[in-house]
Amino acid sequence: MATRVSFPAGFVWGAATSSYQIEGATNEDGRGESIWDRYAKTVANIKDGSNGDVACDHYHRWRQDVALMGSLKLAAYRFSVAWPRVHPTGRSPVNDRGLDFYSRLVDALLERGIAPYVTLYHWDLPQVLQDAGGWVNRDTAHAFVEYAEAVSRRLGDRVKHWITHNEPWCASFVSYAKGVHAPGLRDWSAAIASSHHLLLSHGWAVSVIRRNSPGAEVGITVNLSPAVPASPSPDDADAARHYDGFMNRWFLDPLYRGFYPPDMVLDYVRAGYLAETGMPFVRSGDLRDIAVATDFLGVNYYNRAVTRSDRVPEQKNRPRTVFLAPPSEWTAIGWEVYPQGMFEVLMRVHLGYRPAKIYVTENGASYPDAPDASKRVADTRRIAFMRDHLLAARRAIGEGVPLEGYFAWSLMDNYEWDHGYTQRFGLTWIDYATQERIPKDSAFWYREVIAQNAVEAAQ
Repeated sequence: MATRVSFPAGFVWGAATSSYQIEGATNEDGRGESIWDRYAKTVANIKDGSNGDVACDHYHRWRQDVALMGSLKLAAYRFSVAWPRVHPTGRSPVNDRGLDFYSRLVDALLERGIAPYVTLYHWDLPQVLQDAGGWVNRDTAHAFVEYAEAVSRRLGDRVKHWITHNEPWCASFVSYAKGVHAPGLRDWSAAIASSHHLLLSHGWAVSVIRRNSPGAEVGITVNLSPAVPASPSPDDADAARHYDGFMNRWFLDPLYRGFYPPDMVLDYVRAGYLAETGMPFVRSGDLRDIAVATDFLGVNYYNRAVTRSDRVPEQKNRPRTVFLAPPSEWTAIGWEVYPQGMFEVLMRVHLGYRPAKIYVTENGASYPDAPDASKRVADTRRIAFMRDHLLAARRAIGEGVPLEGYFAWSLMDNYEWDHGYTQRFGLTWIDYATQERIPKDSAFWYREVIAQNAVEAAQ
Protein backbone atom coordinates (compact mmCIF):
# COMPACT_ATOMS: atom_id res chain seq x y z
CA MET A 1 0.00 0.00 0.00
CA ALA A 2 1.38 3.42 -0.99
CA THR A 3 2.33 5.86 1.75
CA ARG A 4 0.83 9.32 1.51
CA VAL A 5 3.24 12.09 2.53
CA SER A 6 1.42 15.29 3.43
CA PHE A 7 2.71 18.85 3.15
CA PRO A 8 2.10 21.60 5.71
CA ALA A 9 -1.21 23.44 5.59
CA GLY A 10 -1.01 26.47 3.32
CA PHE A 11 1.84 25.07 1.21
CA VAL A 12 1.79 26.94 -2.12
CA TRP A 13 1.44 24.79 -5.24
CA GLY A 14 2.24 26.50 -8.50
CA ALA A 15 3.75 26.34 -11.95
CA ALA A 16 6.16 28.69 -13.71
CA THR A 17 6.91 30.17 -17.14
CA SER A 18 8.90 33.08 -18.52
CA SER A 19 8.02 35.82 -20.99
CA TYR A 20 10.29 35.15 -23.97
CA GLN A 21 9.75 31.41 -23.73
CA ILE A 22 5.96 31.53 -24.14
CA GLU A 23 4.60 34.92 -25.17
CA GLY A 24 5.48 35.38 -28.83
CA ALA A 25 4.12 38.62 -30.30
CA THR A 26 7.61 40.07 -30.31
CA ASN A 27 6.65 42.94 -32.63
CA GLU A 28 3.22 43.83 -31.27
CA ASP A 29 1.82 46.67 -29.17
CA GLY A 30 5.04 48.64 -29.05
CA ARG A 31 7.35 45.95 -27.69
CA GLY A 32 11.01 46.70 -28.29
CA GLU A 33 13.76 44.30 -29.34
CA SER A 34 15.35 42.14 -26.65
CA ILE A 35 18.76 40.52 -26.58
CA TRP A 36 17.05 37.17 -27.17
CA ASP A 37 15.33 38.46 -30.32
CA ARG A 38 18.73 39.43 -31.68
CA TYR A 39 20.62 36.37 -30.43
CA ALA A 40 18.05 33.81 -31.62
CA LYS A 41 18.13 35.21 -35.14
CA THR A 42 21.89 35.00 -35.40
CA VAL A 43 22.99 31.97 -37.41
CA ALA A 44 24.13 28.90 -35.44
CA ASN A 45 23.18 30.18 -31.99
CA ILE A 46 20.07 28.01 -31.56
CA LYS A 47 20.16 24.24 -32.01
CA ASP A 48 17.13 24.05 -34.29
CA GLY A 49 17.52 27.51 -35.82
CA SER A 50 14.28 28.71 -34.22
CA ASN A 51 13.30 31.85 -32.31
CA GLY A 52 10.61 33.06 -29.92
CA ASP A 53 8.60 35.18 -32.35
CA VAL A 54 5.55 32.95 -31.79
CA ALA A 55 6.60 30.47 -29.09
CA CYS A 56 3.36 29.36 -27.34
CA ASP A 57 1.45 32.43 -28.53
CA HIS A 58 0.57 33.13 -24.90
CA TYR A 59 0.23 36.85 -25.64
CA HIS A 60 -2.94 36.03 -27.59
CA ARG A 61 -3.99 32.83 -25.80
CA TRP A 62 -3.51 33.91 -22.20
CA ARG A 63 -7.19 33.50 -21.34
CA GLN A 64 -7.02 29.87 -22.45
CA ASP A 65 -3.85 29.40 -20.44
CA VAL A 66 -5.38 30.91 -17.30
CA ALA A 67 -8.32 28.53 -17.72
CA LEU A 68 -5.81 25.68 -17.98
CA MET A 69 -4.21 26.77 -14.71
CA GLY A 70 -7.62 26.84 -13.10
CA SER A 71 -8.38 23.32 -14.30
CA LEU A 72 -5.17 22.12 -12.65
CA LYS A 73 -6.18 23.80 -9.38
CA LEU A 74 -2.96 25.83 -9.21
CA ALA A 75 -2.78 28.12 -6.21
CA ALA A 76 -0.05 30.27 -7.76
CA TYR A 77 1.46 31.13 -11.13
CA ARG A 78 4.98 32.44 -11.52
CA PHE A 79 5.53 34.41 -14.72
CA SER A 80 7.95 37.08 -15.86
CA VAL A 81 7.37 40.50 -17.35
CA ALA A 82 9.13 41.29 -20.62
CA TRP A 83 11.23 44.39 -20.00
CA PRO A 84 11.02 45.46 -23.70
CA ARG A 85 7.21 45.52 -23.50
CA VAL A 86 7.37 48.04 -20.67
CA HIS A 87 10.41 50.09 -21.70
CA PRO A 88 10.97 49.42 -25.42
CA THR A 89 14.06 51.65 -25.39
CA GLY A 90 15.32 50.35 -22.06
CA ARG A 91 14.37 53.45 -20.08
CA SER A 92 11.33 55.67 -19.75
CA PRO A 93 8.83 56.43 -21.23
CA VAL A 94 6.56 53.54 -20.30
CA ASN A 95 4.72 51.63 -23.01
CA ASP A 96 1.23 51.43 -21.48
CA ARG A 97 0.07 48.81 -23.96
CA GLY A 98 2.73 46.44 -22.68
CA LEU A 99 1.77 46.95 -19.05
CA ASP A 100 -1.90 46.60 -19.94
CA PHE A 101 -1.26 43.01 -21.00
CA TYR A 102 0.16 42.07 -17.61
CA SER A 103 -2.55 43.97 -15.77
CA ARG A 104 -5.23 41.96 -17.57
CA LEU A 105 -3.35 38.74 -16.83
CA VAL A 106 -3.08 39.55 -13.12
CA ASP A 107 -6.79 40.35 -12.91
CA ALA A 108 -7.71 37.07 -14.61
CA LEU A 109 -5.48 35.08 -12.26
CA LEU A 110 -6.96 36.71 -9.19
CA GLU A 111 -10.49 36.07 -10.45
CA ARG A 112 -9.66 32.36 -10.41
CA GLY A 113 -8.01 32.51 -7.01
CA ILE A 114 -4.50 32.07 -8.45
CA ALA A 115 -1.83 34.20 -6.80
CA PRO A 116 0.53 35.93 -9.28
CA TYR A 117 4.25 35.61 -8.49
CA VAL A 118 5.93 38.15 -10.76
CA THR A 119 9.55 37.87 -11.88
CA LEU A 120 10.86 41.18 -13.18
CA TYR A 121 13.88 39.86 -15.08
CA HIS A 122 14.05 36.51 -16.82
CA TRP A 123 16.83 37.44 -19.22
CA ASP A 124 15.10 39.49 -21.95
CA LEU A 125 17.15 42.67 -21.62
CA PRO A 126 16.20 45.43 -24.10
CA GLN A 127 18.73 45.28 -26.93
CA VAL A 128 19.32 49.04 -26.74
CA LEU A 129 20.74 48.57 -23.22
CA GLN A 130 22.98 45.76 -24.46
CA ASP A 131 24.25 48.05 -27.19
CA ALA A 132 25.37 50.38 -24.38
CA GLY A 133 27.22 47.58 -22.57
CA GLY A 134 24.43 45.51 -21.06
CA TRP A 135 24.99 44.28 -17.51
CA VAL A 136 28.68 45.12 -17.76
CA ASN A 137 27.57 48.75 -17.65
CA ARG A 138 26.60 49.90 -14.16
CA ASP A 139 23.98 52.17 -15.70
CA THR A 140 21.91 49.09 -16.58
CA ALA A 141 21.34 48.57 -12.85
CA HIS A 142 19.85 52.06 -12.68
CA ALA A 143 17.69 51.26 -15.73
CA PHE A 144 16.43 48.14 -13.97
CA VAL A 145 15.31 50.21 -10.99
CA GLU A 146 13.31 52.48 -13.34
CA TYR A 147 11.72 49.39 -14.87
CA ALA A 148 10.94 47.90 -11.43
CA GLU A 149 9.36 51.22 -10.49
CA ALA A 150 7.10 51.22 -13.56
CA VAL A 151 5.93 47.62 -13.16
CA SER A 152 5.42 47.66 -9.40
CA ARG A 153 3.63 51.00 -9.54
CA ARG A 154 1.13 49.57 -12.06
CA LEU A 155 0.68 46.07 -10.56
CA GLY A 156 1.66 46.57 -6.94
CA ASP A 157 -1.89 47.00 -5.68
CA ARG A 158 -2.66 43.41 -6.73
CA VAL A 159 0.63 41.51 -6.92
CA LYS A 160 1.91 40.51 -3.49
CA HIS A 161 4.85 38.30 -4.46
CA TRP A 162 7.80 39.74 -6.39
CA ILE A 163 11.04 38.20 -7.66
CA THR A 164 13.63 40.67 -8.89
CA HIS A 165 15.85 38.33 -10.92
CA ASN A 166 15.75 34.77 -12.14
CA GLU A 167 19.08 32.95 -11.99
CA PRO A 168 21.64 35.76 -12.12
CA TRP A 169 24.27 33.04 -12.65
CA CYS A 170 22.77 32.35 -16.09
CA ALA A 171 22.28 36.03 -16.86
CA SER A 172 25.96 36.68 -16.18
CA PHE A 173 28.23 33.65 -16.56
CA VAL A 174 26.22 31.65 -19.10
CA SER A 175 25.48 34.79 -21.12
CA TYR A 176 28.73 36.76 -20.88
CA ALA A 177 31.39 34.07 -20.31
CA LYS A 178 30.15 30.79 -21.77
CA GLY A 179 28.46 32.53 -24.69
CA VAL A 180 25.54 30.12 -25.09
CA HIS A 181 22.81 32.53 -23.93
CA ALA A 182 22.13 36.04 -25.16
CA PRO A 183 24.06 38.23 -25.72
CA GLY A 184 26.50 35.39 -26.44
CA LEU A 185 29.78 36.87 -25.19
CA ARG A 186 32.83 34.89 -24.08
CA ASP A 187 34.50 37.31 -21.71
CA TRP A 188 34.95 36.18 -18.12
CA SER A 189 35.85 39.63 -16.87
CA ALA A 190 32.62 40.97 -18.34
CA ALA A 191 30.67 38.12 -16.74
CA ILE A 192 32.04 38.88 -13.27
CA ALA A 193 31.18 42.57 -13.60
CA SER A 194 27.73 41.61 -14.91
CA SER A 195 27.07 39.37 -11.93
CA HIS A 196 27.78 42.27 -9.59
CA HIS A 197 25.54 44.71 -11.43
CA LEU A 198 22.70 42.18 -11.54
CA LEU A 199 22.92 41.70 -7.78
CA LEU A 200 23.24 45.45 -7.23
CA SER A 201 20.11 46.12 -9.26
CA HIS A 202 18.28 43.59 -7.11
CA GLY A 203 19.33 45.36 -3.94
CA TRP A 204 18.33 48.77 -5.26
CA ALA A 205 14.94 47.56 -6.51
CA VAL A 206 13.75 45.96 -3.27
CA SER A 207 12.80 49.21 -1.56
CA VAL A 208 11.12 50.50 -4.73
CA ILE A 209 8.92 47.43 -4.95
CA ARG A 210 8.05 47.62 -1.27
CA ARG A 211 7.04 51.25 -1.61
CA ASN A 212 4.74 50.52 -4.54
CA SER A 213 3.40 47.20 -3.24
CA PRO A 214 2.80 47.58 0.51
CA GLY A 215 2.78 44.32 2.42
CA ALA A 216 4.20 42.33 -0.50
CA GLU A 217 6.92 39.68 -0.32
CA VAL A 218 10.10 40.50 -2.25
CA GLY A 219 12.91 38.08 -3.04
CA ILE A 220 15.31 36.80 -5.68
CA THR A 221 15.68 33.41 -7.37
CA VAL A 222 19.01 31.60 -7.69
CA ASN A 223 19.77 28.28 -9.34
CA LEU A 224 21.82 26.00 -7.13
CA SER A 225 23.66 22.70 -7.59
CA PRO A 226 25.42 20.63 -4.97
CA ALA A 227 29.01 20.14 -6.13
CA VAL A 228 30.75 16.84 -5.38
CA PRO A 229 34.17 15.59 -6.53
CA ALA A 230 34.25 12.77 -9.06
CA SER A 231 37.02 10.99 -7.13
CA PRO A 232 38.83 11.21 -3.77
CA SER A 233 41.72 13.09 -5.38
CA PRO A 234 42.68 16.51 -3.96
CA ASP A 235 42.43 18.04 -7.44
CA ASP A 236 38.84 16.88 -7.86
CA ALA A 237 38.00 18.11 -4.35
CA ASP A 238 39.41 21.51 -5.27
CA ALA A 239 37.37 21.43 -8.47
CA ALA A 240 34.24 20.92 -6.34
CA ARG A 241 35.21 23.84 -4.13
CA HIS A 242 35.67 26.03 -7.18
CA TYR A 243 32.41 24.98 -8.81
CA ASP A 244 30.49 25.54 -5.60
CA GLY A 245 31.98 29.01 -5.36
CA PHE A 246 31.35 29.76 -9.01
CA MET A 247 27.69 28.71 -9.05
CA ASN A 248 26.41 28.87 -5.47
CA ARG A 249 28.51 30.95 -3.09
CA TRP A 250 29.24 33.74 -5.60
CA PHE A 251 25.57 34.75 -5.29
CA LEU A 252 24.53 33.52 -1.86
CA ASP A 253 27.45 35.09 0.01
CA PRO A 254 26.86 38.69 -1.15
CA LEU A 255 23.09 38.32 -0.77
CA TYR A 256 23.27 37.03 2.81
CA ARG A 257 26.77 37.79 4.12
CA GLY A 258 27.69 41.01 2.37
CA PHE A 259 30.87 39.81 0.61
CA TYR A 260 32.07 37.81 -2.37
CA PRO A 261 33.87 34.52 -1.55
CA PRO A 262 37.55 35.42 -1.09
CA ASP A 263 38.72 32.10 -2.54
CA MET A 264 36.80 32.81 -5.74
CA VAL A 265 38.15 36.33 -6.04
CA LEU A 266 41.64 34.82 -5.76
CA ASP A 267 40.79 32.14 -8.34
CA TYR A 268 39.61 34.78 -10.79
CA VAL A 269 42.70 36.92 -10.19
CA ARG A 270 44.95 33.90 -10.80
CA ALA A 271 43.04 33.05 -13.97
CA GLY A 272 43.52 36.61 -15.25
CA TYR A 273 39.81 37.46 -15.15
CA LEU A 274 40.33 40.08 -12.44
CA ALA A 275 43.22 42.46 -11.94
CA GLU A 276 45.47 42.07 -8.90
CA THR A 277 43.51 44.94 -7.38
CA GLY A 278 40.40 42.75 -7.38
CA MET A 279 37.00 44.16 -8.36
CA PRO A 280 37.16 47.89 -9.16
CA PHE A 281 33.50 47.90 -10.27
CA VAL A 282 32.45 47.23 -6.65
CA ARG A 283 31.92 50.65 -5.07
CA SER A 284 31.53 51.72 -1.49
CA GLY A 285 28.12 50.70 -0.19
CA ASP A 286 27.40 48.22 -2.99
CA LEU A 287 27.68 45.09 -0.86
CA ARG A 288 25.52 46.65 1.84
CA ASP A 289 22.88 47.37 -0.80
CA ILE A 290 23.06 43.85 -2.25
CA ALA A 291 22.58 42.32 1.20
CA VAL A 292 19.29 44.16 1.77
CA ALA A 293 16.83 42.12 3.83
CA THR A 294 14.35 40.17 1.70
CA ASP A 295 11.28 38.12 2.52
CA PHE A 296 12.24 34.90 0.77
CA LEU A 297 14.76 33.14 -1.42
CA GLY A 298 13.65 31.37 -4.58
CA VAL A 299 15.63 28.20 -5.32
CA ASN A 300 15.70 26.57 -8.75
CA TYR A 301 17.02 23.02 -8.65
CA TYR A 302 17.55 20.64 -11.56
CA ASN A 303 20.68 18.56 -11.03
CA ARG A 304 23.98 18.28 -9.21
CA ALA A 305 27.52 18.94 -10.43
CA VAL A 306 30.04 16.10 -10.25
CA THR A 307 33.38 17.79 -10.79
CA ARG A 308 36.63 16.61 -12.29
CA SER A 309 39.71 18.78 -12.43
CA ASP A 310 41.20 19.80 -15.76
CA ARG A 311 44.53 21.28 -14.79
CA VAL A 312 45.72 22.29 -18.22
CA PRO A 313 46.72 25.86 -19.17
CA GLU A 314 44.06 26.41 -21.82
CA GLN A 315 41.36 25.56 -19.27
CA LYS A 316 42.68 28.11 -16.76
CA ASN A 317 42.31 25.36 -14.13
CA ARG A 318 38.54 25.41 -14.53
CA PRO A 319 36.83 22.17 -13.53
CA ARG A 320 34.48 20.31 -15.78
CA THR A 321 31.38 18.44 -14.76
CA VAL A 322 30.90 14.78 -15.50
CA PHE A 323 28.00 12.35 -15.15
CA LEU A 324 28.42 9.23 -13.08
CA ALA A 325 24.86 7.97 -13.48
CA PRO A 326 23.94 5.67 -16.40
CA PRO A 327 22.23 7.34 -19.38
CA SER A 328 18.88 5.87 -18.27
CA GLU A 329 19.02 8.27 -15.33
CA TRP A 330 19.45 11.41 -17.45
CA THR A 331 16.71 13.67 -18.71
CA ALA A 332 16.43 14.42 -22.42
CA ILE A 333 18.47 17.61 -22.05
CA GLY A 334 21.35 15.56 -20.65
CA TRP A 335 21.05 16.29 -16.93
CA GLU A 336 21.39 13.64 -14.28
CA VAL A 337 18.28 12.79 -12.27
CA TYR A 338 19.35 13.31 -8.66
CA PRO A 339 16.42 13.98 -6.28
CA GLN A 340 18.68 13.85 -3.22
CA GLY A 341 20.16 17.11 -4.46
CA MET A 342 16.89 18.88 -3.71
CA PHE A 343 17.26 17.96 -0.05
CA GLU A 344 20.94 18.90 -0.08
CA VAL A 345 20.53 22.39 -1.55
CA LEU A 346 17.58 23.24 0.68
CA MET A 347 19.45 22.13 3.79
CA ARG A 348 22.60 23.93 2.72
CA VAL A 349 20.73 27.22 2.16
CA HIS A 350 18.79 26.88 5.40
CA LEU A 351 21.75 26.02 7.62
CA GLY A 352 24.26 28.28 5.92
CA TYR A 353 22.26 31.40 5.09
CA ARG A 354 19.01 31.29 7.07
CA PRO A 355 16.53 32.94 4.68
CA ALA A 356 13.24 33.65 6.41
CA LYS A 357 11.32 31.69 3.81
CA ILE A 358 12.16 29.57 0.76
CA TYR A 359 10.20 28.69 -2.36
CA VAL A 360 11.28 26.14 -4.94
CA THR A 361 10.62 28.44 -7.86
CA GLU A 362 11.61 25.94 -10.57
CA ASN A 363 12.00 22.18 -10.70
CA GLY A 364 11.23 19.93 -13.62
CA ALA A 365 12.49 17.63 -16.33
CA SER A 366 12.63 17.48 -20.11
CA TYR A 367 11.25 14.31 -21.71
CA PRO A 368 10.01 13.94 -25.31
CA ASP A 369 6.83 11.94 -24.63
CA ALA A 370 4.26 12.82 -27.29
CA PRO A 371 0.49 12.35 -27.62
CA ASP A 372 -0.75 8.94 -28.72
CA ALA A 373 -3.69 8.35 -31.05
CA SER A 374 -6.12 9.27 -28.27
CA LYS A 375 -4.11 12.43 -27.44
CA ARG A 376 -2.85 11.03 -24.16
CA VAL A 377 0.70 11.96 -23.13
CA ALA A 378 1.91 9.24 -20.77
CA ASP A 379 4.96 11.00 -19.32
CA THR A 380 5.63 8.54 -16.51
CA ARG A 381 9.26 9.60 -16.13
CA ARG A 382 8.25 13.20 -15.39
CA ILE A 383 5.79 12.01 -12.76
CA ALA A 384 8.52 9.94 -11.10
CA PHE A 385 10.91 12.90 -11.29
CA MET A 386 8.45 15.28 -9.63
CA ARG A 387 7.37 12.74 -7.03
CA ASP A 388 10.91 11.97 -5.92
CA HIS A 389 11.94 15.64 -5.81
CA LEU A 390 8.84 16.60 -3.86
CA LEU A 391 9.52 13.84 -1.35
CA ALA A 392 13.07 15.16 -0.96
CA ALA A 393 11.67 18.65 -0.42
CA ARG A 394 9.24 17.34 2.18
CA ARG A 395 12.10 15.65 4.00
CA ALA A 396 13.87 19.02 4.14
CA ILE A 397 10.75 20.59 5.65
CA GLY A 398 10.85 17.89 8.30
CA GLU A 399 14.41 18.98 9.12
CA GLY A 400 13.31 22.55 9.74
CA VAL A 401 13.72 24.14 6.30
CA PRO A 402 11.15 26.99 5.94
CA LEU A 403 10.01 25.82 2.50
CA GLU A 404 6.59 27.27 1.76
CA GLY A 405 5.91 26.51 -1.88
CA TYR A 406 6.83 24.60 -5.04
CA PHE A 407 6.55 25.76 -8.66
CA ALA A 408 6.79 23.11 -11.36
CA TRP A 409 8.78 24.00 -14.43
CA SER A 410 6.99 24.39 -16.61
CA LEU A 411 3.28 24.95 -17.07
CA MET A 412 3.72 24.19 -20.77
CA ASP A 413 6.33 23.13 -23.29
CA ASN A 414 8.12 26.23 -24.51
CA TYR A 415 11.12 27.81 -26.18
CA GLU A 416 14.08 26.38 -24.32
CA TRP A 417 16.66 29.09 -25.01
CA ASP A 418 19.66 27.83 -27.01
CA HIS A 419 17.91 24.45 -27.41
CA GLY A 420 15.02 26.06 -29.26
CA TYR A 421 11.96 23.82 -29.39
CA THR A 422 13.91 20.57 -29.02
CA GLN A 423 13.25 20.17 -25.28
CA ARG A 424 9.88 19.68 -23.59
CA PHE A 425 9.69 20.55 -19.89
CA GLY A 426 5.95 21.19 -19.76
CA LEU A 427 3.08 19.70 -17.82
CA THR A 428 1.16 20.57 -20.99
CA TRP A 429 2.07 19.44 -24.51
CA ILE A 430 2.17 22.26 -27.05
CA ASP A 431 1.60 21.51 -30.72
CA TYR A 432 3.62 24.40 -32.10
CA ALA A 433 1.99 24.13 -35.54
CA THR A 434 -1.58 24.48 -34.24
CA GLN A 435 -0.96 25.84 -30.71
CA GLU A 436 -3.17 23.10 -29.27
CA ARG A 437 -2.66 22.55 -25.54
CA ILE A 438 -2.82 18.94 -24.31
CA PRO A 439 -2.32 18.36 -20.57
CA LYS A 440 0.04 15.45 -19.97
CA ASP A 441 -0.47 12.70 -17.41
CA SER A 442 1.91 14.66 -15.17
CA ALA A 443 -0.54 17.58 -15.19
CA PHE A 444 -3.35 15.37 -13.93
CA TRP A 445 -1.02 13.78 -11.39
CA TYR A 446 0.03 17.22 -10.15
CA ARG A 447 -3.61 18.28 -9.91
CA GLU A 448 -4.21 15.36 -7.55
CA VAL A 449 -1.13 16.28 -5.49
CA ILE A 450 -2.53 19.79 -5.11
CA ALA A 451 -5.99 18.52 -4.19
CA GLN A 452 -4.58 16.19 -1.54
CA ASN A 453 -1.74 18.48 -0.44
CA ALA A 454 0.23 15.26 -0.42
CA VAL A 455 2.42 12.99 -2.50
CA GLU A 456 2.14 9.23 -2.58
CA ALA A 457 5.54 7.64 -2.13
CA ALA A 458 6.49 4.83 -4.50
CA GLN A 459 5.98 1.34 -3.12
